Amino acid sequence: MNDKPDDLTETMLASEWMCQGRLLKARRDTVRLPNGHTSTREYIVHPGAAVILPVFENGDVLLERQHRYPCGRDFIEVPAGKLDPDETPEFCAQRELIEETGYRANKLQFLFDFYPAIGYCDEKMFFFLAQDLEHVGHERDHDEFLEILRVPFDEALDMIRRGEICETKTTTALFWWDKLRSGDWSL
Repeated sequence: MNDKPDDLTETMLASEWMCQGRLLKARRDTVRLPNGHTSTREYIVHPGAAVILPVFENGDVLLERQHRYPCGRDFIEVPAGKLDPDETPEFCAQRELIEETGYRANKLQFLFDFYPAIGYCDEKMFFFLAQDLEHVGHERDHDEFLEILRVPFDEALDMIRRGEICETKTTTALFWWDKLRSGDWSL
């Protein structure tokens, strides 16, 4: 018995919009499964996002405290934001860093990308390391309220251990930087 099919591809047969909001859009697709049967897939369509880990010369990291309405609480996060139409991830990273924190990165380096929620969303996040930071003043949206935190890197790691940082993109970015700065990983 072969429990390992050669092709696991699901092929879309029909698709419809369930919701088309300002930020999020949702689709319902009918798909043909590898065994020939059909099923339904519902998922969020997302434009993608840039995630920025700002690191100062002394090793401190720049974080934000922001209220996240769906979860009903504040979170400590790295700066991030969704890509606008026809915007590159690099441009989005620099724009979001300035808008949210008031800092511009004179050195912005792509680290990696990943998909944070593959079971129900097509969002792809692009992670950047921001260094040689220069304060130029923030340009927040009218409905964006946050607190900027400058935190020693080891303290940020302790904040993960204590559960004070418990959000995926931030935890991922900090662990990546820990591997890079220790020399365990290289770019």
